[in-house]
Amino acid sequence: MKANLSSILFSIAIVIAAFVLGNAVINRNRPQGTVTVTGLGEQNFTSDLIVWEGNFSRESGDLKEAYASLERDKSAVTQYLKSKGIPEEQLVFNAVTTSPLYQQNYAANGTYAGQTFTGYQLSQTLVIESKEVEKVEKISREITELLNQGITFYSQPPRYYYTQLESLKLEMIAKATEDGRVRAERIAENSKAKLGDLITANMGIFQITGQNSGEDYSWGGTFNTSAKNKTASITMKLVFEVD
Repeated sequence: MKANLSSILFSIAIVIAAFVLGNAVINRNRPQGTVTVTGLGEQNFTSDLIVWEGNFSRESGDLKEAYASLERDKSAVTQYLKSKGIPEEQLVFNAVTTSPLYQQNYAANGTYAGQTFTGYQLSQTLVIESKEVEKVEKISREITELLNQGITFYSQPPRYYYTQLESLKLEMIAKATEDGRVRAERIAENSKAKLGDLITANMGIFQITGQNSGEDYSWGGTFNTSAKNKTASITMKLVFEVD
């Protein structure tokens, strides 16, 4: 009788142990609930650095004469910009470039008959980098006044930058992360769940576009330099646990 009772109890114990072990395996292998969201951080800002370039040139059949004329132009450009309030140390003149000039010759029947050397073209580029954005911006529009002195100065559109970009980027990351958390909390609430810990966070592309420009975002990132007033944005892909 005792032997039979022991066998029965032993069998029951095996069944219970198998049930408990089975539940443990099931609970251990059950996938953790998660929610994935993308947060956005945006900030408008105004550029605090301007880079402006322009160039001027002279042509002559004599190289020394062309160089002397270019030097006179350089002096006139320097004096003009100094009179507008630009310090001379901000005027960066690049090396003079020299290009030979040729005249293309054609026969009466239109056949190409070679070329004839006519002289040289010497040109020089000026670069100004300044934090006085409005001042340089104004000068870039008025530089055609040099035409009255016989100087042909070709002005390029200014480029605008921001010197606190790294600090701005950190602010955008914080904003995007907070925005993502708020989105995740709302999803959890609507699902009658509780938001848990942050599992992963991946930063998206940092974009800088002109304000109200309608610029398209790029997979590789957009870095606008043509607009003084810009908008910075960044995305953060966040994965949270959900209980």
